[in-house]
Amino acid sequence: MGKVAAAIKVMPNSPEIDLDDLQERLEASLPEGAKINGVEREDVAFGLIALIPTVIVPDGSGGTEAVEDSFADVDGVESVDVENVGRI
Repeated sequence: MGKVAAAIKVMPNSPEIDLDDLQERLEASLPEGAKINGVEREDVAFGLIALIPTVIVPDGSGGTEAVEDSFADVDGVESVDVENVGRI
């Protein structure tokens, strides 16, 4: 079984969110078998900055759905959107 790399855009619910803390909470929420392989930050608007972690998950049923669900449950997250997915 291969692996999948997915860039997932995570929008915080406020510009006042501590992005380093949010990043740590995202990493802690990952389901078993998934790992973050780098995080980019993207200016959105009015001081709001999105985190875009690249997550590596096993290529199996469900794909990135478990990661998306775990990220959405993290306190301070407004929305989660998959930006790009590819096999590695």
